[in-house]
Amino acid sequence: MDTWNEEMALALPAIDETHAALFLTIARLAQLDDRQFPTAFRDLIAAVERDFRDEEDLMEEIGFPSLPSHREQHARVLCGLHHAWAAVDEGDLAQGRHALTLLPQWLLFHHATMDMALAAARELAQQHAN
Repeated sequence: MDTWNEEMALALPAIDETHAALFLTIARLAQLDDRQFPTAFRDLIAAVERDFRDEEDLMEEIGFPSLPSHREQHARVLCGLHHAWAAVDEGDLAQGRHALTLLPQWLLFHHATMDMALAAARELAQQHAN
């Protein structure tokens, strides 16, 4: 399963909505022809960057102890996407299309590990604030 479903929601509406939108964008992007693909792939990378930045802002806000390792994972996937973008920008669309097949798998793994821990820490932080 490489798709988002409501059972995956973290009870963090902004992040849940962004994650759901990323999966939809990835699915749509995979269907685009070669002429449309480069611009859409670049836009996907920008959306992933925004999503990661929002998550990192939340982690900083609550003093999330795993922020460094979570941020490192974000940086690694962005590095891969930027590498693929460089190839796409040079006309090698296969690299970008391959990245599209890997990204949902990575997002699902990241969600089940790192993002679930973030959601639990956020809930704990809210309990302590009340």
